[in-house]
Order: sequence, then C-alpha cells, then structure tokens
Amino acid sequence: MDSPQMELSIVLPCLNEERTVGMCAAKAAGFLKKHNINGEVLVADNGSTDRSVEIAAKEGARVVHVEQKGYGSALRGGFEAAKGKYIIMADSDDSYDLVNLMPFVERLREGYDLVMGNRFKGGIMKGAMPWHHRYIGNPILSFIGKLFFKSPANDFHCGLRGFTKEAIQKMDLQTTGMELASEIVIKASILGMKTCEVPTTLSPDGRDRPPHLRSFRDGWRHLRFLLLYSPSWLFLYPGLLLAIAGGIVSLILFFGPVDIGFRYIDFHTFIAAGSLMYLGMNMISFAVVTRVYAYENGLLPVKPRFFALFKYVNLERGLVLGFSVLVLGFILMLIAISQSNSFEQIGFSTSIRLVFGGSITLAMGGQIILTSFVLSMLGLQTNKK
Repeated sequence: MDSPQMELSIVLPCLNEERTVGMCAAKAAGFLKKHNINGEVLVADNGSTDRSVEIAAKEGARVVHVEQKGYGSALRGGFEAAKGKYIIMADSDDSYDLVNLMPFVERLREGYDLVMGNRFKGGIMKGAMPWHHRYIGNPILSFIGKLFFKSPANDFHCGLRGFTKEAIQKMDLQTTGMELASEIVIKASILGMKTCEVPTTLSPDGRDRPPHLRSFRDGWRHLRFLLLYSPSWLFLYPGLLLAIAGGIVSLILFFGPVDIGFRYIDFHTFIAAGSLMYLGMNMISFAVVTRVYAYENGLLPVKPRFFALFKYVNLERGLVLGFSVLVLGFILMLIAISQSNSFEQIGFSTSIRLVFGGSITLAMGGQIILTSFVLSMLGLQTNKK
C-alpha cells in the first residue's frame, strides 16, 4: 500500500548560515510537530564552508546540496528535491516567523496556488529592513510589478511565501539569483494562478556578517527582470505613442508648413517628428524581438497573442515590405537629387522635406528588413510548444 504524500516541505536556502540555520530548522520542525503536519524541513545548501550543513542536519533537517551558485539556484534545487504537496520557502537568517505559518498552510489547503507574505501588513521590526528598502525600493518595485502584471501581491520581494509543488513545476523557473522572487510572482500572474497574500512579520536577522543581498545591484536585477517580462511597457506602448504621433506630424509637414495659430511649424519640427517616429519604430521592433526571445528561451511561459500573426507574416513577407519601403525612400531621394540643379525653383524647404523624408523612409525600410532577419534567426516556430 502506498504511503500518503507528504503535505508540506519548508525549504530554507543556505550559504554559510551556521549562526542561524539551526534556529530556523528547529522552529520549522517545531511548527510541523505542533500542528501535526506531515512534513519536512529541507535545507538547500549552496556550498557552505562553515558548519551550516552539520548544524542543520543535527536539528533534523534534510540537507540537499546545490552546486550551481546563487540564491535562485539554491531555491530551485530545494523545490525540485521537496517531497511535499505544498512548499513554503523562507530564509535561513532567522528574520521570518517560522513558528506562525498556519495562514500560509490554510490558504494552500483552500486551493490557492501561491500565497505571498506581506511584511508591510504584518509588521517590520525596528532594524529589520533598511529605510531605502522599506520606503523606496520595495514599494516602487512592487508598484511596477502590480502595474505590469496585475498581481494582488503588494510585497513582491517577501522571502516568505508558499505554493503548491504542481504550481512551481508549471512555472519552469529559470533565474539563478535574487530575481527568482520576482519570477515566481510574475509567472503565477501570467499563468493565471490563484494568488493571495497573508500578513507576516520581519525581524532583524541573526547574522554576524553583512547579508548576501546587495541593494542597488539586486534592485536593478529585479527591475531589469520586470522589464524583460513586460516589453509592452518598456518598448511597445511608448514606441506606439512615438511612432503614431511622430508619423502623423511628419506626414503633415512633409507637404508643407502648418499654421498652428500663434506660429508656423516647418521643417525643423518635421525633422524632430521624423526622428521620434523612427525611434518609435525601433522600440516596437525591440518589443517584438524581446517577446519572442523570452518565450523561445522559457522565460515567458505563455505564447504571446501576436504569435498568431506569424501565420501570415513570415521572413519573406517582411523582406518584401521592407524592400518596398526602402524603394520608396530611394525614390524620394532620387527626386531630390534630380531637382538639385533647379534648387532655386523648388526651394530650400521642399528640398529638405524630400531629403529627410527619403532618409527616414530608407531607415524604416532597413529596420523592417533587419527585424525580419532577427526574428528568423531566433528560430520562431508558431507550432512550437
């Protein structure tokens, strides 16, 4: 007869935490015993050179060794080795309350895929979080995450959170560093997983050394990761705005100056608008390429909706469009050159419009051609995955 599946694994990543890992393992084990939960305490060691492994094992934790370096790597190794139906992750520095984990377990039992801790609702003890993390870094990054991904989590970077083993396997986590915290929340949102948050507390850690976290380096890594997963906000939306606004103004001014009431706008504005339009076109291209790259490399778990267009838009059609725009640019440039001998008749203003209009059209045609090749080189296959 098969034994029932273990219900809960409490995973603690560890790198030289001999001062606190024993306390964390003991508290987690005490929680399991107190609430009669069939579970385990699993320490994912990332190459400790102190007595961390020995101390954790002495407190009854199961230790797994993860060779690939990084906070994210340690956690991923722990998740893979976990035997429980549910997993709760925390840190090994004694900053999280491992005695009061029932709110996480209860929500998981109710059917939630991801249960986030919220330190701002539960309470942050004096000295537990630097002021720039508490009032600048965490609020800003959490706001951006909520805006980009519509997640209910208000504390994106809380290190105490629970999820089902099935959910974490579906996420197919890829990152190796601190940005794993963001990856979990983002992929839960993208995959439409049922997510909630519960209050938790944060206490000053028990280390006698500086933390592994580096504020600006890891903050930038989190922000970069958020932007990578949302090229729409980084590239597409501002790119569309620039391309449409710049394109309309450029098209109007291509045919001559415009009286806007208090002054005329002419080729100076035409050049500026055309440049912004071209920048917008570049940003749209980057949005498409980044989205394709993220999906093809497993960073984006759901196929982007615009992939359906690739049934109709392939490399060859992209090249045809690009060369057509390129030819239009050449024609405008040839008209300008052919009329150069009659400069006085066509005027300086018209010459500028023809030359710049042709130049920007040439550049756009080249952009379309290069983007088509890049997408092809990324190996886009609409029937993949």
